[in-house]
Amino acid sequence: MLDVRAILWLENYLQTWPSTILVVSHDRNFLNAVATDIIHLHSQRLETYRGDYENFIKTKEERLKNQQREYEAQRQYREHIQVFIDRFRYNANRASQVQSKLKLLEKLPELKPLEKEPEVVIRFPDNFEKLSPPILQLSELDFSYSSSSSIFRNLSVSADQDSRICIVGENGAGKTTLLKLLLGDLTPVQGIRHAHRNLKIGYFSQHHVDQLDMNVCSVELLAAKFPGKPEEEYRHQLGGYGISGELAVRPVASLSGGQKSRVAFAQMTMPCPNFYILDEPTNHLDMETIEALGNSLNKFKVMLIGCVCAVGWAVCDGGGRAV
Repeated sequence: MLDVRAILWLENYLQTWPSTILVVSHDRNFLNAVATDIIHLHSQRLETYRGDYENFIKTKEERLKNQQREYEAQRQYREHIQVFIDRFRYNANRASQVQSKLKLLEKLPELKPLEKEPEVVIRFPDNFEKLSPPILQLSELDFSYSSSSSIFRNLSVSADQDSRICIVGENGAGKTTLLKLLLGDLTPVQGIRHAHRNLKIGYFSQHHVDQLDMNVCSVELLAAKFPGKPEEEYRHQLGGYGISGELAVRPVASLSGGQKSRVAFAQMTMPCPNFYILDEPTNHLDMETIEALGNSLNKFKVMLIGCVCAVGWAVCDGGGRAV
């Protein structure tokens, strides 16, 4: 939830800290700046690596390649021995050799295939309905929470169907307030909000937990939100975001922060919106899921996406021009 200025301060501060620090983070740059050792938790075990995150990625890939080569070599050696045994099993003259090979085969370590972490794939369903502009527009808008301080004055902003807009600013600058004005959740003091009559907005809140019922499982959550569909459809929707099998029937409250985010994505995309507003969607996601989310948004065709990250101010339209 920190903005970039705060993250940079924390990085510099921790680099001079004289004692041990143990940190869990999904921020690649932060880990490269701070970490001297990486502990990788996977497959119910820990593996340690010296160096920063980039060195961890490089070393892990080399280790996996070596493990795969070792596995293949052992498998081929076993197959070679087994071919000899099968060929001369009933040959009396080779009986002693066959027995020797059988004992050798029994003494070989058990082969375990390489455990690869599953690839994370996120898909935003395309909605190809063409909408004529203006799609969503704020014109000469003023807004304040109190009469003593104004958040926006004479604000005008608009988006087209091919827009990819990122709103950046320090914590407390008003990014979420702007999104709520775009959504129509807040009423401006003056000015006009115009939305196309066929506009379907998918909204991901930075406080997305507030959008989820913690007392039910993910399947029941979607069934309550979008009733009348077979259970298989709800499970398929959740599975597209990595919530499958036993996870789909566990209470939402028992899921991790990143898993709750995936449930929120599944809920948001179920009605196939043609405009997305994402308020700091990567906060609880691991690096693999963040990359999958970025790939999905880049592949999302024609329609609109609004994104928020916590850095200094800039708003651009689809062509990269300041608005």
